[in-house]
Amino acid sequence: MPETGRKAQEDLRADCTNCFALCCVALTLTASSDFAIDKPAGRPCPNLQDDFRCGIHTRLRPEGFSGCTVYDCFGAGQKVSQVTYGGRDWRSSPDTAAQMFQVFPVMRQLHELLWYLTEALALPAARPLHGEIRRALEATERHTARPAVDFAELDVATHRDRVAGLLLRTSELVRAAAPRRRKRNHRGADLIGARLRGADLRGADLRGAYLIAADLAGADLRLADLIGADFRDADLSGADLTGSLFLTQSQVNAAKGNAKTALPAALSRPTHWAG
Repeated sequence: MPETGRKAQEDLRADCTNCFALCCVALTLTASSDFAIDKPAGRPCPNLQDDFRCGIHTRLRPEGFSGCTVYDCFGAGQKVSQVTYGGRDWRSSPDTAAQMFQVFPVMRQLHELLWYLTEALALPAARPLHGEIRRALEATERHTARPAVDFAELDVATHRDRVAGLLLRTSELVRAAAPRRRKRNHRGADLIGARLRGADLRGADLRGAYLIAADLAGADLRLADLIGADFRDADLSGADLTGSLFLTQSQVNAAKGNAKTALPAALSRPTHWAG
């Protein structure tokens, strides 16, 4: 990916130091293997401190909050906190709280689309679509700049559908470079626990596939479309994901991997992965 693409995606990384812990308050938590407690939307997590920091940040996984280490807001938290609300937090300005908690998940969806569109615009093989991609990117950015009162009127689902169609066309162009026999269609497939160790999945369509606990150790996922694929507890040890399409940090965080797992340049190796 060109440097400009990487820089733009860096700007879509979560910056918790400039966020009012919106993910710790605005979202619903359901007691499960990912979260140790039930918490309704709008109620602060009991681990949230007065300075908007997590009291168990270094112990989230052993304390039963692995879901918190997987979640990624794509920078929506700091955008809502510092731009939409101009640095006014929900504690010192309680009149903003309800609205802020409704704006945040919408902004998060828009920022996720910005991540995908920024990546698409940096793909040379998608050059025939760069004009459309750029216009979609600009339209999405305009939505993120709306005043808070306008977010309730935004039809984000329709906007997502338009962008999804464009990203699918982008994927088809890029994956055309993969060996023809490898471009398998596994879109939305149930591959839970699948034994795919060492599999050649170059150019495969894995959009929305369920890869929970799948064995993908040593698999070749270059040019594979991974948008929306569920990698929870999937073993990516030694897998090659360089050049894969539309992979996000939250997907990587949800998987298992090691030092030999090759990731796209825009993503970071999770600290909880094996050495």
